[in-house]
Amino acid sequence: MAERGKQTVRDLRRGSRSVLLRKLYFEGPLSRQELGQSTGLSAGSISNVVGELIADGLVEEAGSVESDGGRPRILLRVAAGHGHLVGVDVGETQVRVALFDLTLTELAASDHPLSDSGHDVDHVVESILTGLTEVLAATGIDRGSVLGVGVGVPGIVEQGDPAENGYGIVVHGQTIGWDAVPLGRLLRAGTDLPLYVDNGAKTLGRAEMWFGAGQGVDNAVVALIGSGVGACVIADGAPFRGATSSAGEWGHTKLQIGGRLCRCGARGCLEAYVGAEALLERWGGAPPGSSEKAGIAALLSAADEDPAAAELLRETAEYLGAGIADLINLFNPERIVIGGWAGLLIGPRLLPAVREAAAAYALRFPCAQTSIELGRLGPDAVTVGAATLPLARFLDSGGEAPERAPEARAIR
Repeated sequence: MAERGKQTVRDLRRGSRSVLLRKLYFEGPLSRQELGQSTGLSAGSISNVVGELIADGLVEEAGSVESDGGRPRILLRVAAGHGHLVGVDVGETQVRVALFDLTLTELAASDHPLSDSGHDVDHVVESILTGLTEVLAATGIDRGSVLGVGVGVPGIVEQGDPAENGYGIVVHGQTIGWDAVPLGRLLRAGTDLPLYVDNGAKTLGRAEMWFGAGQGVDNAVVALIGSGVGACVIADGAPFRGATSSAGEWGHTKLQIGGRLCRCGARGCLEAYVGAEALLERWGGAPPGSSEKAGIAALLSAADEDPAAAELLRETAEYLGAGIADLINLFNPERIVIGGWAGLLIGPRLLPAVREAAAAYALRFPCAQTSIELGRLGPDAVTVGAATLPLARFLDSGGEAPERAPEARAIR
């Protein structure tokens, strides 16, 4: 048995594979020489590990480039078709299930509205499992190539023991009526695929940090504004979770003592003023029967001629700027990214006023070091972020195949 804290040969090999996979994934295609220069690994290690990765089908050649006086250098990249990833967004109005290749190119998607049953737990679970069946059937891929199913949910996620293969995952979703929902166990009754669950704002945060507006910084806050409001706080390149993984519940910080009633049951929360549901309640002018997205679009259109709608948006920008000022004062981020479907709808119009309000309410020095930007990955970024949960495990492990869970009753 290896001494505690001492790396084995297997650990070192897995670490080298992980380093090279990550470098090729995020910066490839690269040549062997470029890999050596950027990772510090020896030429012998590069040759051996790259040979393993190619033999395992994880890495493939991607053409060549001329070298200075020598033979052309072969470029390498991660093989997009080596494995597949599933991302699930349990949103406010629908469950979206999408299948991706390893480069996160979407191959198929299945949307299941929640309008009739809301967030009834059984309905959500069935929607996830049905969507999983549909995207696999639509592409005809071998389910053995699926590296995992990532699920983004509203609420706080207890991960349980990793050795339990997801069985111990529990969700506390106060705003949707979920009280210690054993989501892992419920999903495990329908699939043996590797399962990963996290808060939706945190999955959005990872997606924007890896592929979107958060690239290039180590300290950021990625805000999700939809029907509700959440955030992912990134500190030194990693999500800050707190003692029980509830860090980032920005929507339930307080703007006004004894203010508007929030969906969480408290009063004066930021969400009760800038969330899409709250905005439409405060306006009262949405077309009858319209969806929240259609209602927000109507509000933006009405503001061009309706003084009341224009004033509501002005007030919303100030509330949002004040909330962002709190983030600046508390976390000193380099960048704040506004995402979520509602954030991306109202952002282009309100962003200048939001920046102005944030500057008025935040401390001057940290505010001057912070940029406030819109997300770049669109309204489905939570789905992409959910797919990064199994992707992160794949990269961290050096491309090891994940374990399947035993005893799933209705395997999908």
